[in-house]
Amino acid sequence: MLDAAGYGMLAPVLPEIGERTGTGPGVAGALVACFALGQLAGYPLAGLSAARWGATPVLVGSLVLLLAGDAGFVLGDGLGAWFPARGVQGLGAAGLWIGVTFAILEHWPDTAYQRLTGVLAAYAVGSIFGPAIGAVEGIRAPFLLHGLVTLVAFLPLLALRAPKVRARLGTDRSVLRSRAFAVSAAGIVLISLAIGTIDGPLPLHLAEELEQPEIAALYVLTAILVAVGSAAAGRVSPATALWGAALLIPVGIGVVGVTGSVPPWAVGMSVAGAGFGIGEAGALGFLLVTVDRERIVTAWVIWSQLWAIGYLVGPAVAGLVAEAWGYAALGLVPLVGSVLVAWALRATKGVAVATANGAP
Repeated sequence: MLDAAGYGMLAPVLPEIGERTGTGPGVAGALVACFALGQLAGYPLAGLSAARWGATPVLVGSLVLLLAGDAGFVLGDGLGAWFPARGVQGLGAAGLWIGVTFAILEHWPDTAYQRLTGVLAAYAVGSIFGPAIGAVEGIRAPFLLHGLVTLVAFLPLLALRAPKVRARLGTDRSVLRSRAFAVSAAGIVLISLAIGTIDGPLPLHLAEELEQPEIAALYVLTAILVAVGSAAAGRVSPATALWGAALLIPVGIGVVGVTGSVPPWAVGMSVAGAGFGIGEAGALGFLLVTVDRERIVTAWVIWSQLWAIGYLVGPAVAGLVAEAWGYAALGLVPLVGSVLVAWALRATKGVAVATANGAP
């Protein structure tokens, strides 16, 4: 939940950062993309560390990194402090995601899929919590609140005992050539491109009509629809979920970009949010039928890195698109991901894939 909150809490703050520094959507997108740079480095480090020493040390180190990133925004002043702080937060978020995943695989191997979908639900809660604390006006206060919650997160780790039988989590590069993994990869790239676009330059567009707390409220609404979409995805196959996401996400973001008033913004963000929820669940469903638990390290790390690449490219490119052609063109960025998903799904037509409820 904490790393999901880290994604969304910056969005309502970006207009204030832009006003204080005199920068536009290009810099806003780059600041958001810095988070993904930290993730790209963090995923393989956390994966190798968790496979060798277990999940708990990775979780502890990741929480420390999140605290350090929060401190950079609380104690620092200006882009020279905020850019590296955002990167450190991404490094911590990557470790937290890998650590939580491997902790589930170590402690509850027989119910891993059900518990991992529960993790997605917790991410939805974090996506609500992040913009909510971002509603607190100013730059320092939201990150101070996030830091306080991160301190509390150390407490559950004290009660986490070592598993009776240490899971042997290994690597297998051959799974990366499977058709199911290709679909899962395309799906997570679509989701991360879209979220990067919404977290990056789009808040500056919303700031034309909304104040910081109002932008936060709109992002909370979007996060609620993400949770609804995730729950709904459990009733359909991963393929159906991804087809829906490929349609809903670019349409939703496109509506927000081409309009200039609050009602269509609310509709567009809701549509995109529902697409995020069903798309992420669909991508996870394809991933978990790709490889068994004992060989999952490589697939999980690469899949997570693809998320980070999308979250790096999404806000950076979306910022440049907004600078060049205006906010009306932002829907083109996730549309690229939708095309990838459509291509991957058509290429796997006829290949048997388990439903989301039945994935191992």
